[in-house]
Amino acid sequence: MKIIDAAHVFFDYVRRDENDNIEEVSHALRDLNLTIEKGSFVCILGHNGSGKSTFAKLLNGLNLPKDGEVFVAGMPTSDESKLLEIREAAGMVFQNPDNQIIANVVEEDVGFGPENIGVPTEEIWRRVEASLSAVGMLSYRMKSPNRLSGGQKQRVAIAGVMAMKPACIILDEPTAMLDPNGRKDVMRTVHELNERDGITIVHITHYMEEAVDADRIVVMDGGRVVMDGTPREIFSQVEELKALSLCVPQVTELAYELKCAGLPLPDGILTREELVKELMPLISGTSSAEDGGDGK
Repeated sequence: MKIIDAAHVFFDYVRRDENDNIEEVSHALRDLNLTIEKGSFVCILGHNGSGKSTFAKLLNGLNLPKDGEVFVAGMPTSDESKLLEIREAAGMVFQNPDNQIIANVVEEDVGFGPENIGVPTEEIWRRVEASLSAVGMLSYRMKSPNRLSGGQKQRVAIAGVMAMKPACIILDEPTAMLDPNGRKDVMRTVHELNERDGITIVHITHYMEEAVDADRIVVMDGGRVVMDGTPREIFSQVEELKALSLCVPQVTELAYELKCAGLPLPDGILTREELVKELMPLISGTSSAEDGGDGK
C-alpha cells in the first residue's frame, strides 16, 4: 500500500528583484516520480542541490508543486482542506532541532503538536509519556530543552512528531549537526520506530553509513530520481555514485579498492563483518600457500 505518491512533479525556486521582477528561476524538481510503501524505511541520497530537501517539503504541504501532484495517505497536498490531515499523517523532523523546539519544558514541547490538532488533554499526556518513552527521554520530561545535548534535542523533536501519531515521519538530515554518538542515538531511535511501530520513515541524509540498514535507497540528481534499489544494489555501483558526486560507506570503498587491486571480492559489501567474512578465506589460503600448503 502506497503512503506517498509523487507523480510528474515539478518545482521551481524563483528569485525576484525589489520591483518583483523575476531575476532567476532555479528548477529544483523536474518530472519527479516516486512512490513509497507504507511501513518501509527509505533513504534519499543526493548531493547539495539535487532536490532531496525540496522533495521533503512537498510531503506535508510546506511547498506545493508547480506541476504534478503529491499524494500523502491518498490525499493530494494541493487540497488546502486536507492539509491538517496530511500534516497529521506525515510529520517532519528538520536538521536543526532548535527550529522545532518551542517550549521551556520537554513534556510541554512534546504535547504542543497534539494540543494544536485538538487532542483531548488526558490523551495528550498519555501520548507525551508514550512518545518520550519510545525515544528514551522520559526521565528528561521536566528538563529544559536548553540543557540537553544535540542528540537529546533531536530525540525530543522526534517525540514531538510521534505524539501526533503520524503514519510517516520525514527526516531532513536530522543528524547533520550531531556528533557520532548523537547520530547513533537518533538512528537507533528511528529504526526502532519503524520496526516496532510500523511507522514509515523517509530519511534524507548525506551520511552513507546511515543508509546501509534502509529497506530502499533512492538517489536524486538534477531534481529527478536517477537510482532506486536496495542498499546492496545501490552501493555496488561505486563509480556511478562517484559520478554523481556521492561516496559510499567506508567499508564498501575499502572492499572496492581491494577488488580493483585484484582480490576476488563481491560487489556491495556493506559492513565490516561482511568484509572480514570474505577476507578470511583469502588470508587463510595465502598463509597455507606460503607455508607450503601444510599450515606449518
